[in-house]
Amino acid sequence: MNSRPIDSCGYQRRISTVAHVGTIDIGGDNPIRIQSMTTTNTNDTEACVEQSQRIIEAGGELVRLTTQGTREAENMKNISAGLRKKGFTTPLVADVHFNANVADVAARYAEKVRINPGNYVDPARTFKHLEYTDEEYQAELQKIDNRLMPFINICKEHHTAVRIGVNHGSLSDRIMSRYGDTPEGIVESCMEFLRIFKREGFDDVVISIKASNTVVMVKSVRLLVEAMDREDMHYPLHLGVTEAGEGEDGRIKSAVGIGALLTEGIGDTIRVSLSEEPECEIPVARKLVDSIEECTRLRSEAEASIKDDTVTLELAEDDWESLQLKAAMAVGALFIDQKAHKLIIKSPFYSEEQCVELADGILQAARIKFTKTEYISCPGCGRTLYNLQDTIARIKAATSHLVGLKIGIMGCIVNGPGEMADADYGYVGAGPGRISLYRQKECVVKNIPESEAVDRLLELINRDYPSKA
Repeated sequence: MNSRPIDSCGYQRRISTVAHVGTIDIGGDNPIRIQSMTTTNTNDTEACVEQSQRIIEAGGELVRLTTQGTREAENMKNISAGLRKKGFTTPLVADVHFNANVADVAARYAEKVRINPGNYVDPARTFKHLEYTDEEYQAELQKIDNRLMPFINICKEHHTAVRIGVNHGSLSDRIMSRYGDTPEGIVESCMEFLRIFKREGFDDVVISIKASNTVVMVKSVRLLVEAMDREDMHYPLHLGVTEAGEGEDGRIKSAVGIGALLTEGIGDTIRVSLSEEPECEIPVARKLVDSIEECTRLRSEAEASIKDDTVTLELAEDDWESLQLKAAMAVGALFIDQKAHKLIIKSPFYSEEQCVELADGILQAARIKFTKTEYISCPGCGRTLYNLQDTIARIKAATSHLVGLKIGIMGCIVNGPGEMADADYGYVGAGPGRISLYRQKECVVKNIPESEAVDRLLELINRDYPSKA
């Protein structure tokens, strides 16, 4: 990995190229940028402007909005105008899935467009195994090339940056059939697109690889860095643990995954995805960025002192959230890499019971030890057509005793079905006021009214686990 010289705490940041995104630059020697995403309807200009303003005033340096259709993409122009009228120059990012034509429109109005290789050209997933000869596979890659070229040309004309954002939960059937559900497949999904951008001399590119599973996320990003280095690519990286959840669990899981990479010098922009109001994500992300050097030192010291399969970490933070974040960030990589399997946290400000609970949360986030129910819940966006936070609260209240069970609570179908591969049960938005329920990847209840959905999910779980009901 190309990196700068190591400083006194052991921190060295990977050297990347610079992506120009409106009024800010990402990568190179620039600060690590912090961002979030609106949850408002992108057709509602006033609501989007107001929520974007809250994100910006909290410290957000980029604001992303979902553009599921041409109408939403075109309204980015009005949202941008509303913010500029208020004196904000913060770049806006259009988030595109399933319809490449929408990306072409959005590139005319947003400073950056996010496209997902899993659904940009490839058809929607069916979870079927597909067989290709080498010639047929090359023909599929040519389809990507043909479709990307108009988009790249529009981005060049309008000086629009691009994020190539791969999600573990939305890999295409084509990639899954050839590479399996693996970090190698996730990386190749990204590299197929990057090779075209590099060939065309388009450098305003940022890359993200996200998963709700911190182990998959960290290993995939590391593999991507290695793959880019082999092909002389050094694009800046956006980090995030997708569908991290809310509350303490969401913060700890984000700090484990994002923090593991930040302390390795990887990462040029981050988003902490919480199932909360988007402006709540910004202070958490800021704490992670501000703690990099300290947590790099703590990680090094903890690794050097591992004894009897145990990491012991002493922290003097008197703020509970800061303690959570620093502890998870400092030792996350050690547990992801299974350097140890036990964790003791010591604090002069919090009880032994609180420290044990925090240690258990970190071990669960790193997939070492499960002591409670796991919730894979998205932060919501303009695609979410039900009250995500209320639904999460109801499901948690009824299932928090099911230790080790994984429940996915997803706003829409972008990642919903795919993330169910890592969940035992899933609650996925299927349309306005409609929900589909999953048992792992299998959709077992389709398109039911939202008013019935939570009770139906609980009935499904209780049938499978009657002794725990």
